[in-house]
Amino acid sequence: MREAFYLARTGRPGAVLVDVPSDLQLATTVFPERPEQPEALLPGYRLLREGDPGLLRRAAEMINAARSPVLYVGGGIISSGASPALVKLAKKTGIPVANTLMGKGAFPETHELSVGMPGMHGTACASKALNGADLIVGVGVRFSDRVTGDLEKFAPRASIIHIDIDPAELNKIIKPHLAIEADARLALEKLLPLVRKQDLTAWHEQIAEWKRDFPLSYKPAPEGLIAPQFVIQELWKVTGGEAIISTEVGQNQMWAALYYAVSHPRQFLSSGGLGTMGYGFPAAIGAQIGNPDAVVWDIAGDGSIQMNIQELATAVQHKLPVKVAILNNGYLGMVRQWQELFYGRRYSATHLEPGNPDFVALAKAFGAEGLHATKVEEVRPVLERAMEINDRPVFVDFRVWPEANVTPMIPAGKSVDDLIMEA
Repeated sequence: MREAFYLARTGRPGAVLVDVPSDLQLATTVFPERPEQPEALLPGYRLLREGDPGLLRRAAEMINAARSPVLYVGGGIISSGASPALVKLAKKTGIPVANTLMGKGAFPETHELSVGMPGMHGTACASKALNGADLIVGVGVRFSDRVTGDLEKFAPRASIIHIDIDPAELNKIIKPHLAIEADARLALEKLLPLVRKQDLTAWHEQIAEWKRDFPLSYKPAPEGLIAPQFVIQELWKVTGGEAIISTEVGQNQMWAALYYAVSHPRQFLSSGGLGTMGYGFPAAIGAQIGNPDAVVWDIAGDGSIQMNIQELATAVQHKLPVKVAILNNGYLGMVRQWQELFYGRRYSATHLEPGNPDFVALAKAFGAEGLHATKVEEVRPVLERAMEINDRPVFVDFRVWPEANVTPMIPAGKSVDDLIMEA
């Protein structure tokens, strides 16, 4: 068990399977007074935390010579506790910061140096910044296909530095000009005294122009319907941007990533990579137990919330004031969006109506609170009412525009040249 916890918490943190045979479950043993350290029990497990000093000096030289650099950061920043060092590095050098979905909160998204999330459903500014950069410093990121798209067209002018504690990620998708195996926090802390502020005025002006020309926007919903993006914008205002946000998977997830700006590590919990529907509600329960005084919201879709909806019983039993904003569009929305845009609206197995439960009645049947909003003018009052309830979970059923799409969008395997701004 000590080995398992050691593996789970070090290097690239993650789950470890412990298989306990049934005879051992029924046996008794004596816990040793001086247990062996798990490091001694795992001689084949190598951790290179510090990073090669020579490579870090080369990285600093590349950073100091760049004129249009971008710090591209992911979940590794949060796992390693590197956010304070990242903020210092960005402020000292003036380098803009793009974050992955798993890197939300690594750098304050309200800061002027933040360009947001790049890639398939990222901001246009972030994607254009990566594409126009002469240097990309990737720290704790995978360079996943959702960000790179067409590898032949990804960041054609950029030299790439890739820093990651997992050697399996280095040279896997992108062949960087400089690969450094190191803990993100230690690497950034060692880079700090080696880098200097450069005159990036022209690059900052270009970033500002992209922000002006390609702001986040969405089609207004038809009369009598609610735009899902508007719900999240109002939620951000009602919570002051300080709630812990979990998401399910799908359109709700991407809208949350785009329209709920976060400022702190571990403020945004989402299932990237595997994209597990049903993740958000159990994650919100865990976040609320771990942070009993915090406001916790799960931004959900009507399909994804039903994957683990039985956990309402857990939340009610423990009187957890978890709040769930259900963006109820009557569809498995992300699949429907692809069917609309790429398959000529040949919808298959995505329409959930009729068949969806009455979420308000269902919540009340469990002993939770259920609220609903069907008009734009009801959104803010319902959110405020949910915020007042602190002794039980709350489901808020927002009946949103069924055909709202997540934009911007770069189609799979394409480049920023194929960016769809509104659909």
